[in-house]
Amino acid sequence: MRVIYLHQHFNTPRMTGGSFSYEWARRLVDHGHEVHMVTTDRSGRRRGWYRTVEAGIQVHWCSVAYSNHMGYQRRIRSFGEFALAAARKAVTLPGDVVVATSTPLTIALPGVYVARRKRIPMVFEIADLWPEIPIAMGVLRSRPAVAAARWLERLAYRHAAHVVAQSPGVKDGVVRAGYPAEQVTVIPCSCDPRTFDVPPDRGRAFRAKHPWLGDRPMVVYTGSIGPINGVEYLAKVAAEAWRLDPEVRFVVVGGGREEANVRRAAEQLGVLDKNFFMLPPVPKCEMPEVVSAADIATSVFIDLEEMWSNNASTVFDALAARRPIAINHRGWLAEMIEQNDCGLVMDVHNPASAAEQLVAAVRDRGWLARAGASAWRLCQERFDRDRMAERFESILLDLVPEVPRRRKAA
Repeated sequence: MRVIYLHQHFNTPRMTGGSFSYEWARRLVDHGHEVHMVTTDRSGRRRGWYRTVEAGIQVHWCSVAYSNHMGYQRRIRSFGEFALAAARKAVTLPGDVVVATSTPLTIALPGVYVARRKRIPMVFEIADLWPEIPIAMGVLRSRPAVAAARWLERLAYRHAAHVVAQSPGVKDGVVRAGYPAEQVTVIPCSCDPRTFDVPPDRGRAFRAKHPWLGDRPMVVYTGSIGPINGVEYLAKVAAEAWRLDPEVRFVVVGGGREEANVRRAAEQLGVLDKNFFMLPPVPKCEMPEVVSAADIATSVFIDLEEMWSNNASTVFDALAARRPIAINHRGWLAEMIEQNDCGLVMDVHNPASAAEQLVAAVRDRGWLARAGASAWRLCQERFDRDRMAERFESILLDLVPEVPRRRKAA
């Protein structure tokens, strides 16, 4: 089977950011399929198109500037630039099926174009509820902008042979938009224990690099620091925790548009470089050291109900590292945590309460061990990446019936 995979934000493990499309594509290649990934070189160091081979994936890179530090209007321009370039490139590639991964929603444009021109099925993969999220945040305000986003949404669903939703909440949103429920499959980002279940010495090595950490309790955040993430919340939690137990360390590893504001807030609260520390983003391949060094991992967002269906990779990385996870919102992840006792659900409006929960948890070795064991069970039983990848492959093979099922025949 020949797969044309469109993902503007594709990352290899040597890069910072999520790498789920790399993981799906790599496993497809391992199963004997040919994968052409069409994506962007966001560095701006090279012009035009160039090709590399990453773990057997043929990656076609186009220089289109993009950064979490960009404003919304500049991001939208970047989305449009890539949509046009990707359509022109992808239609020249061999393919039996095309996969278009959102966000951004504009990825539907090259996806639909290639599917129609080459007369092949399109699978639309959805990470977050777009356009609901930008509309709720006020990014899309004018009637023409909202209408254009809704048109894009309808275009994608109308031409999708199947939809892969990365959470149950995303599936519910797709079905509410009128797409048949039987053609939607939920496949979360999933857990990769082979990568994140590392020996303790790797976590100790990370701690040894930072004298302010040592063997003190550590609460970590690894991810983007953008307007939707609300990482300033953790600075407020750290300020409350300082009064309860000043030895507990809050560590933010990441970057983004709100980085300076979070740093400023922590400084004003009097906790920056005391019990709240900010480190630059690290490549995905180095993330296991960071997560395994922590006692508790966190995933936070601003108070926005549309984000309750999120599928943050940091949650699944924590499960794979046998670490409890703490979040500050409701939704399917909160229910999973509460039902399996693998972490904490904090109140987004009450940093003091969250600080009490976290300080008590990191000092309770018995609870940490039990929650970590529960996280590991979830990783193995519900979110193992190899099994999730096989489900993804099966969807593609069902749409291309003339291709032999090499994996199942082996």
